[in-house]
Amino acid sequence: MQVELIALTRYLKGGGTPVELLEFAGRVCYRSAPRGDAGDFVMKRVREGHESIIEHASATFYITGISRACSHQLVRHRLASYSQESQRYVDMSDAEFVVPPAVAGDPAAMEIWNEFMEQAREAYRKLRERGVRKEDSRFLLPNAAATRIVVTMNFRELRHFFRVRCRQDAQWEIRELAKEMLRQIYAVAPAVFADLYEEFIGAPAQ
Repeated sequence: MQVELIALTRYLKGGGTPVELLEFAGRVCYRSAPRGDAGDFVMKRVREGHESIIEHASATFYITGISRACSHQLVRHRLASYSQESQRYVDMSDAEFVVPPAVAGDPAAMEIWNEFMEQAREAYRKLRERGVRKEDSRFLLPNAAATRIVVTMNFRELRHFFRVRCRQDAQWEIRELAKEMLRQIYAVAPAVFADLYEEFIGAPAQ
């Protein structure tokens, strides 16, 4: 799995950071003038539950090496934009597969896994050789097939995503994905995500 934060909302009027944009939106609500640190202001509003102001900033992630099983969970978060690799147009003859730790840690299970996945690849290739279109050959591919996807969420939806998917009872792969996304967005907007980072990752280094 690889996760890369590739874009952030830019505040054109001020210093350029998304947090400064959120401060501006918040101060419109209260008709108050900027004073002190923008991050402190935004952090207080988030802790008060005034999260509508953080919808004005968004982050875009490029994610590769997750399974279709994981991406199916990800796209259920509907207040977001997604652009995903299409199995309809991309040839999957040499498809890669994401292996669950429970399988990877068991040699006998891995033997079963490898045998089945090679059968799936071979069956896909044979259908393509017979002229079956990619959009139909893909029906053979399992949920383990690796995919890539671009995801954009506003900060409020990201907070919801982290609350749901960073929990210990979330499925292991999307939990790993959510935690890495949280690490990366916290680095650029700690005022918005500090509480969730501390809850799910640990206390930030001083």
